[in-house]
Amino acid sequence: MKRFSVNYASRIPVYKQLVDHYESLVKSGAYKEGQALPSMNELAMNLDISKETVKKAYSILRDKGYVEAKQGKGFYVASQDKERKLTVLVLFDKLSQYKQVLFDSFTERMGNEAEITIRLHNQSVDLLEYYINENLDNYDYYVITPHFPLDSKTQKRALKLLGKIPNRKLILVDRYLESLPGNFGAVYQDFEHDIYEGLTYGLDKLKTYSKLNVITLPSSMYGTYIQKSVAAFCKEHDIPAEFHSTVTPEIIRKNEVYLILNSQLNSELIELVRRARELNFEIGSEIGIISYNESPTNEIILNGLTTVSTDFQQMGYLTAKMIHDRAMAKIKCDFHMIRRKTF
Repeated sequence: MKRFSVNYASRIPVYKQLVDHYESLVKSGAYKEGQALPSMNELAMNLDISKETVKKAYSILRDKGYVEAKQGKGFYVASQDKERKLTVLVLFDKLSQYKQVLFDSFTERMGNEAEITIRLHNQSVDLLEYYINENLDNYDYYVITPHFPLDSKTQKRALKLLGKIPNRKLILVDRYLESLPGNFGAVYQDFEHDIYEGLTYGLDKLKTYSKLNVITLPSSMYGTYIQKSVAAFCKEHDIPAEFHSTVTPEIIRKNEVYLILNSQLNSELIELVRRARELNFEIGSEIGIISYNESPTNEIILNGLTTVSTDFQQMGYLTAKMIHDRAMAKIKCDFHMIRRKTF
């Protein structure tokens, strides 16, 4: 194998000389799939060049598909099989109706381009650690919903674990972590501010009711953030608001509207509808109901349940497109109110 030496008289930058050299070795078969390249420190020392120059060359070779990096092990010759499908590990916190919409949109856009494995971490940072440690070098991309308890200890641990995944392979979905550095991908909703925008789409109708009641279970992970934005919206538009942690008979009153911040078909929605019917209130006129997060069943529930929601179909599509284009970005999804019979 021809030994590489830097040509300082050439107008070609040193990093580009390195790229051309190793690219030709891979193409010619002199370097076989799985073969290790010299470490960055070793190559820098042998050629008397900076480690940053080697790092830049190896990064370009990786981006061009000639080498792959293995965490803590160095760089290896990547498979040159152009027919090989991408491998994607999807780590969702749970598989709810709207996550199913996201996943279906993602898989539809990916088509036959990738082999997709899905696992659930159940909002457990211990499970996240297990899945990352077991699969760190096994997939081309990692698509993760980073929903974990919001205490500082858990969040710090989650950030450290996510930081193990190379930026070029990591896409966060449904939530963006500002504290995580790097050029990773993110397709997300803004839990604190989106609801403000969503409610503006129903401002005309909200003004016809005497009060907005917001129902959030104490266990709701982002309930506090959403309530803060709802309170700001109501103050801005002079709409009386009241916040509740459960549905009780005494809060069901005519000419008021109810925003439920938990998942569809939960006990709060059922209890609210049951009590309204006992009082012979006509839902959609005498009282209004709005639910958080859109799913296909909302077209059927109560002849059409009004929702405020991020666009989960868009979220899945954009995540898949990011992988297809090999271009990481940070994209906030659209957030809308879908008005139906209940409001």
